[in-house]
Parts: sequence; structure tokens; C-alpha cells
Amino acid sequence: MTSDAGNHLVYVTRSTHTLAIDASTGKIVADIAGQLRSHGVALVPGAGHGFISDGKDGSVVVFDLKTYRPLGKIKAADDADGIIYDKGTNKVLVACGDAGVLVPISGDADPTSGTPDPAIDLGGKPEFLAADGRGMAYVNLVDKGQVVAVDLKASKVVARWATAPGGSPVGLAIDPQHRRLFVGCRNPNMMVVMNADDGAVLASLPIGAGVDATAFDGNAFASTGDGNITVVAETSPGKFEVIQNVPTARGARTMCVDTTTHILYLPTAEFEPSTGGGRPPAKPDSFKIIAVAR
Repeated sequence: MTSDAGNHLVYVTRSTHTLAIDASTGKIVADIAGQLRSHGVALVPGAGHGFISDGKDGSVVVFDLKTYRPLGKIKAADDADGIIYDKGTNKVLVACGDAGVLVPISGDADPTSGTPDPAIDLGGKPEFLAADGRGMAYVNLVDKGQVVAVDLKASKVVARWATAPGGSPVGLAIDPQHRRLFVGCRNPNMMVVMNADDGAVLASLPIGAGVDATAFDGNAFASTGDGNITVVAETSPGKFEVIQNVPTARGARTMCVDTTTHILYLPTAEFEPSTGGGRPPAKPDSFKIIAVAR
């Protein structure tokens, strides 16, 4: 899920296609085809382009933000997954899990002939990432239990910070003003609050099972597959607490936030009974998006 707060749209990747949905009405504005296994969307308003990571193709699909028409593809690396836009460097940042690299792409790259910047070796399997707008990016390595700090101007990892007591870090969000990172961990289930300057762990708080996303909008949020949003607040300087647990629905673990309306959006579906290991199949025509307001 990706929010276009300025236009009150949400983008939802659906494996082989990506939906643009009017957040106020729930109506589908556009259905962008041409992906094999889409993961995420990054928006570059200045260039008028959107970027969709395609993990199976190891590429990024570029589309027009006005017409939603696919314009071309830019090669990234194997398992192109988490993707964000960093306005500070004008780079689209693509975390490529199987390749273990971060691939920067210029925000105004030509959709048909553009090439990425050299890949930055992360030394592990990245899941999601955040940027501070000042030239630093942060990427969690799910297999290493680490967050790495990447200097985008120098194109290299400059620090590695353990997420212990949390492990298997998946979700990542940033409060750039107060220099806090919010890391959603699956083993054990907790949100780790980390100093973005030195990696110091400031708090570790319980969340639901199966976290996929974290978000920041005044408070921090962790969405989990067991049907819960955990809300974390800095209740006094340097002290973080869980202030609420909001029931959502089973499977609602992916999330974005519209920072103008302060509404969280989470996609999920209804599921068939589980028959053993693995994710249970979704019931046909049961896809839905849950909106959670303050």
C-alpha cells in the first residue's frame, strides 16, 4: 500500500497489476497492468511518474501519474521488493531481497532508456526501508536482525545496528524530525524504537503476530496479520508506550497512512479454513480495504 496524500489516492499492488483507488469513495481510478509480481509503489510528483517494483522480473515499472499509462521498465535486481522515493536525493530506492542490494534510480530517469545507479551491497536480505530526506537511508535485514544505515551520497553502508531484543525485522518507518526509527519485528513480535543517528535501542514494545508494516504519523503504528494495529506514542521525552490496540481483520498486515487525513489503509480478504502450513487461500471476490481513523 502507498498513499498519495496530495490527491487522496491509495495504490495497491495485486501481483500482476496495481490499483489506484480514490480514498474518499473507494472507487477504482485506474488499473495498471503489466507486472509479474508487484510489491510496492513509489511516487515522484516532480517528474510526473510512479514506480512499481516487480520482484519476479527484477525490474521497476514506470507509469504516468496523470494517465496511469505504463511508460517502460528499468532493470533493478532479483526480488525487487520494498520501494520508496527520497526527495532529498531525488532517488527512488529499491530494496532487492534475493540480491541483497539497494538499487537507487534517479527520480527523473527515462522510462525506456534509463539505467539505475550502481547497486549498494547490504550484506543481507532487505525487507523495507526508510529515508530521512537528508541523504541517509535505513534498511532492515530480515535474515541478520539488523538495520543498516546507508549514506546515499557515498553509496555505501556506514553502520550496522542490531535490532535485539527484536529479530526478523520487517516493517520500518521513520520520524525524521526526532530521528527515530520504528522497526516491526516478527521474532519475537515487537516494535523496536531506535535512534536514527547511532542505532541505540530506546524501547521494545509488544505487538501482534505477523507484522508486515509500520508507519509514523505523530504516533507509530504496527499492522499485524492476526488483525491488529498497535499504536505507540512517545509519552514523555525518550519514553515510549503502547497506548492502544485497534482490532482490524485477519490478514490486514500491510498498511499506508494518508498524512493529511490521518487515516490508515489496510488491504485484506476473507479466508478459507486453514488446511495446514502456509497461508490459507482467500475466498473469491472478498478483497477489501479497511480504513482506520483516529
